[in-house]
Amino acid sequence: MEVVLLSLLFVFYLTIRYYLMDHDTTADKDQKRFQKGIELVQNRNFTEARHYFDEAIGQYPKSAIAYAYRGKCQLIQENYFSAIYDLTQAINRDNTLADCYLDRGIAFYHTAEYQQAFREFDKAVWHFHDEKPDAYRWRALARIQVRQLPQAENDLRRAVSLGDENSFHLLLQPPFTRPVYQK
Repeated sequence: MEVVLLSLLFVFYLTIRYYLMDHDTTADKDQKRFQKGIELVQNRNFTEARHYFDEAIGQYPKSAIAYAYRGKCQLIQENYFSAIYDLTQAINRDNTLADCYLDRGIAFYHTAEYQQAFREFDKAVWHFHDEKPDAYRWRALARIQVRQLPQAENDLRRAVSLGDENSFHLLLQPPFTRPVYQK
């Protein structure tokens, strides 16, 4: 009898504890905290957004989101080495941010480090779980640079199947020769 009563109390305790706990991750909290800066990035005001995230990193030096968005601003402003640094800091703090792998790969690609770029795009494809065609297109571009043409063609075809028109146009150009069919 006591065992049944104790187990019921334990279940009741776990239920209450579950509903009283905070279920937001650190990244979710940072997304809410830095909403003003994220809106600046979405509105393409990158200079002001970079200054916003400079201050945010000063206040919250362990925030992966702040580093990620400052890295995105650096990338857009073509400060590739600064972008690589910021995105690396973001990944070191939270290695589940898929956009960081994609952005860091783009920065490596623009600095002609194609093997590194390929590795980052490969990680981005894995983290996006087959949902973002940009990762496939960029990985294909890196594969072209490291002479993996059949795999690059497969990546571009996968991006086309996910709805990426840029990949469709890339497949129409040399070195690709097989016809492209869109569904």
